[in-house]
Amino acid sequence: MKTALILLAGGTGTRMRSTTPKQFLPLKGKVLALHSLEVFLSMSEFSEIVIVCAKEFRHLFSPYANKATIHFAEPGRRRQDSVYNGLQQISLPSDYVCIHDSARPLIDVTLVTRALTAAQEHGAATVGMPIKFTIKECCSSQLVTTTPDRSKYWEIQTPQVIKTDLLKSGFEHILKHQIDVTDDVSIVELLGHPVKLVEGSYNNLKVTTPEDLAVAKSFLRK
Repeated sequence: MKTALILLAGGTGTRMRSTTPKQFLPLKGKVLALHSLEVFLSMSEFSEIVIVCAKEFRHLFSPYANKATIHFAEPGRRRQDSVYNGLQQISLPSDYVCIHDSARPLIDVTLVTRALTAAQEHGAATVGMPIKFTIKECCSSQLVTTTPDRSKYWEIQTPQVIKTDLLKSGFEHILKHQIDVTDDVSIVELLGHPVKLVEGSYNNLKVTTPEDLAVAKSFLRK
C-alpha cells in the first residue's frame, strides 16, 4: 500500500497569542511540527510527503529533505483548500492519502498504523475518541433545546486516511456544489461512502492555545 502524506502546517494560530504560528513553536528541543513529521518518516508506508506551509517557514524542514521525497504546497484560505493544494502536488503513484495536522505532535507509529489498516479495509478512516463529556444542543439565544446521547459521538482527530481516487472524487463533488467541510473524511461522506472510526488517544491533542502547549510539554516529559 503506497501512501502519500499531506502534512498541514499552514495555520496562523491566532489563539496562541504569538507572532509565530503554533506549529513552529519550540516543543522539547524542536519545532512542534517536526514531532509528527519524524513519526511519518520512520514508516516505510509513506512514499511521498507534501507539506502545506508558507514559504517563510519551509527552511525548517530542510534537514529532512534527504530522508524522503518532500514537496511543498501553498496554504489555502480554508482547511479544504490547503488539502486540495497538497493533493495537487502529489507526483508519485499512491493508493491512499494520509492527512495530518502538524499541530498534533503526540502521535505514534501504532496510531498511524491503525488508521492505515482501517482505510485499507474501508476506503476511508479517521482517528478519534469517544466524547467523555455531556453535549447540549442550543438555539441562537443559547437556551438548551436537547441533550444528545453522548455515546453516539466522537471527537475527531487526525491522521485521516482516504483512498486517493475516492478523495479526488470527493473534491470534484464539493467544488462543483461549493460545499464547505471542516474535516477531510467529510469530503467522502458526502459521496455516501462509509468512514471507519479508529480509536486514537486523548493525548493526541491539537495545540491551539498556550494551555495546550503546556499540556503537550507535560505529556512529553512523562
